[in-house]
Amino acid sequence: MALKRVVVTGLGAITALGKTVEEYWQGLTDGVSSCAMIEQFDASKFKTRFACEVKDFDPTVYLDRKEARKMDRFTQFAIIAADEAVKDAGLTPENANADRVGVIFGSGIGGITTFQEEVLNYGSGDGTPRFNPFFIPKMILDIAAGQISMRHGFRGPNFAVVSACASSTNAIIDAFDNIRLNKADVIVTGGSEAVICAAGVGGFNAMKAMSERNDDPATASRPFDKDRDGFVMGEGAGILILESLDHALARGAKIYCEIAGGGATADAHHITAPHPEGLGAKNVMNAALADAGMVPIDIDYINVHGTSTPLGDIAETKAIMSVFGDHAYNLNISATKSMTGHCLGAAGALEALACILAVTKDIVPPTINHFTDDPDLDSKLNFTFNKAQHRTVNAALSNTFGFGGHNASMIIKKYKA
Repeated sequence: MALKRVVVTGLGAITALGKTVEEYWQGLTDGVSSCAMIEQFDASKFKTRFACEVKDFDPTVYLDRKEARKMDRFTQFAIIAADEAVKDAGLTPENANADRVGVIFGSGIGGITTFQEEVLNYGSGDGTPRFNPFFIPKMILDIAAGQISMRHGFRGPNFAVVSACASSTNAIIDAFDNIRLNKADVIVTGGSEAVICAAGVGGFNAMKAMSERNDDPATASRPFDKDRDGFVMGEGAGILILESLDHALARGAKIYCEIAGGGATADAHHITAPHPEGLGAKNVMNAALADAGMVPIDIDYINVHGTSTPLGDIAETKAIMSVFGDHAYNLNISATKSMTGHCLGAAGALEALACILAVTKDIVPPTINHFTDDPDLDSKLNFTFNKAQHRTVNAALSNTFGFGGHNASMIIKKYKA
C-alpha cells in the first residue's frame, strides 16, 4: 500500500521558558536559562537544589478546580498543551471525524509526585489504609492520553508510550506510523513530565546523574562544555498535531512542516551509560535517514540529546561524526536542554517543537552556557554556542536517548506541495 504523507498542523507547549509555544520559542531563540532554585519542595538538604520549573503555575487558570484536583501535575501540563495545539490546528467536530482522531502520548515516569504523597501519607499514619480514590488514575502515565481524548471526544487510537527519556519521540513516531498506514487521520501526540519532587530529585541525585552547581544554577546545564557535571531536571509538556496531508488539505489546515521519518534502536549496553562509541545513537540516526529516504547531506540541523553529562555528550558526538562524516562540519548542532533542562519523557516532544520552528523560521536555537572548549570534542563542529543562528533549515533531526539504552530519532522537513 502507498504510505500517506504526514504533516504537522498544530503545536502546544508549557515549559519553564514559557507557558505557550510562542513564549517557549522566544526563550529558546533569546538563549534564556530557565534554571533556578527549586520552589515545589524544600530541597535544602539535597545535593541538587535547583531545576527548570514551570513557575507561577496555577492549574485552575486552565482547568476546573474540581477536575484539576483529580490530576497529577504531569497530566495538567498535558491537557494545557493539548488545548493549545488543538486550537492552533483548528480541529473541530465539523472538520474531523472523531473516530479517526487519536491520542498517542509519552511520559517517562508519570505521576511520581502523587505516588510520593500517597505513600508518605500512609506511612505517617497508624497503618489504617487511607488512600485518595484518585490515587491510581492520577498516577498512571497513560492517563494523560485518556484525559486528552475525553476532554476533546477523540475516539481513535489511544495509548501511552514509555521509553524513559525517548518516550515522546517514540510516541510521535508511533503517531506518524498510524497515520501513514491510514489507521487514523489525525493524532494528538507528544509528552509530559513533572518529577520535581523529593523522590525525583533524590533518586537522580543518588545515581550521581545531575549537576550539583548550586552556586550558579542558571549556568548549570552546560552541554559540550569541558566543565559539565550532569543534567539539570526540567518539566513541562509538548504537543504536536499530526495529520495526513490529504486530510489537512481537505479542511484547509495550516501546515507547519512534514514528518519525514523516524527510527528506534537499543544500545544493549548499560542501564544508564551510553555505548562509549555511540553505537545505538549511530544506528538510530541511520534508521531515521533510511526511513525518510534521505541521506546525511539532506540534514541541516541536529537537535541533540545533549544532556550535559560527561559521557553522553562525547558518545553522541562520536555517533554524529560516524553517520555524517565531513558533512558534520556543515551542520548546526544545538542542545536546547541547556535552556529548558532535561524534561525526561517530555524532552523529545519539546525538542521536536524546536526543530519544527527551526525548519519553519530558519533559525537555529543555541546551546547556551558554553565557557570552555572540551579537548575531547572536535572544535570544528558548529554547536551553535551561546547565540541563535540564522540559516536555511530544510531538514532537522531530533535525537533522544533514555535509560535502558532506548534511542529514538525523527526527521522533520519543510513542507513542499
